Amino acid sequence: MTAWIGSHILSLLIAVPLLGGAGILLFPKEKTGLIRAWALLVSLATFALSLHLVYHYGDAAGYRFAERYDWLPELGIAYHVGIDGFSLWLILLTTLLMPITVLFSMGSIAEQQKKYYFFLLSLEAGMIGAFCALDVFLFYIFWEAMLIPMYFLIGIYGGQRRIYAAIKFFLFTMVGSVLMLLAMIYLYYQAGESFSLDRWLELSLNAKTQLILFSAFALSFAIKVPMFPLHTWLPDAHVEAPTAGSVILAGVLLKMGTYGFVRFAMPLFPEGLEAARPLLVMLAVIGIVYGALVAMVQKDVKKLVAYSSVSHLGFVMLGLMALTPQAVTGAVYQMLNHGVSTGALFLLVGMIYDRTHTRKIVDYGGIAKLVPVFTVIFLIVTFSSIALPGTNGFVGEFLILSGSFSVLPRAAMISTLSVIFAAVYMLWMVERVFFGPVKNKHMEGLKDLGKREVLCLLPLLILIVWMGVKPNYFLQKIEPATEALLQRVESAAKIQVGGDLPK
Repeated sequence: MTAWIGSHILSLLIAVPLLGGAGILLFPKEKTGLIRAWALLVSLATFALSLHLVYHYGDAAGYRFAERYDWLPELGIAYHVGIDGFSLWLILLTTLLMPITVLFSMGSIAEQQKKYYFFLLSLEAGMIGAFCALDVFLFYIFWEAMLIPMYFLIGIYGGQRRIYAAIKFFLFTMVGSVLMLLAMIYLYYQAGESFSLDRWLELSLNAKTQLILFSAFALSFAIKVPMFPLHTWLPDAHVEAPTAGSVILAGVLLKMGTYGFVRFAMPLFPEGLEAARPLLVMLAVIGIVYGALVAMVQKDVKKLVAYSSVSHLGFVMLGLMALTPQAVTGAVYQMLNHGVSTGALFLLVGMIYDRTHTRKIVDYGGIAKLVPVFTVIFLIVTFSSIALPGTNGFVGEFLILSGSFSVLPRAAMISTLSVIFAAVYMLWMVERVFFGPVKNKHMEGLKDLGKREVLCLLPLLILIVWMGVKPNYFLQKIEPATEALLQRVESAAKIQVGGDLPK
């Protein structure tokens, strides 16, 4: 039995939340306690399966736990899944955040709970499937399938402008997906009517064709990151989404874009990458600075955190485009860091909003005296977000910047200044919200965090410290995948690492 589970672990990781979510539909809608307990049980079971991946993964390069079955052989479509160092930790992050959001939602979602938990678990299955897929058509199915539950989570359970935000999120992502699908169809015929990623990697395409195909894939992924100037859907989606939606959106869904670059766009089209790289570096740096500057002037705490994501994901893209082992490894590590710290920030914002029903910074002030536990946890997460040494955020940004300085000095220097900007807007917000006199009399009865809420945050706090103090445990599994990617890119395109911002 154990051997069977080990050889089908990835399929189980996809099937458990998918079937568990479908099972929720069988419960009477009045049995809300049973529905919530089932959703938590399913999400915890999925997390337990992901721990099996980590325990048995090892440090070798290549795909692990691979499964391949001909699905539609007459169309060249296979069920082919496997993971490497890029996808391992992203799957674990996904399965960790899901039970946390389910547990949090027990105190914040009161209406249509049956559909709500169905959407959450279906979303989890789609995200895990996308991180595992090695058949490009299979990846596309999961990529598109994720849109549907996220659309409904925002559109049904969001704020006043939820319909607008949900439609904007859906349309932005769909536009990029259509272009990627056209590129996929072209590659399908070039590879002898196959969607196999391995077959596609063997193709010999000229530089012009690679640039066109890279652009189609990159646009789809850049929208999801999101990169400047394709980011405009994100603040609306974050502000209007329910707290659990914001946590999953920031924690996992945005990583689908950066993951798409390292899994597909960069290795498949190295010469296209070489041609587009200067533009992507420039847009990454603009996003870093722009996101930080716009975050500085926000009056809404949730929107401030949303714009900080634009800046943080800009750092990830800078690291990927540097094409040095240190920077690329740091970029993948920073994907995890952002999911942990920003996911925690959105949880905290949701917890205080449930008590006060306001996210405006001006409505707060002096609440540290009223909610000391909340304040301490918020400060720890803030230190992670601004990359204070000893936290996970410092390790990722240090690797990205130190790995970029030798090849992209101007881009790295400008980006370093934005680290200061991040400290400014986060600490300014903390000072206005937590310290000084209590400005709003309605805050005087504010209750501190309960046991359930602390339990939601505790795993993320542990990771913030663990990943900051002992990063090698995580990095040693990422590094072989980084080396394989860079060998592929550099040998295929003969890229001379460099290409800084124009003077």
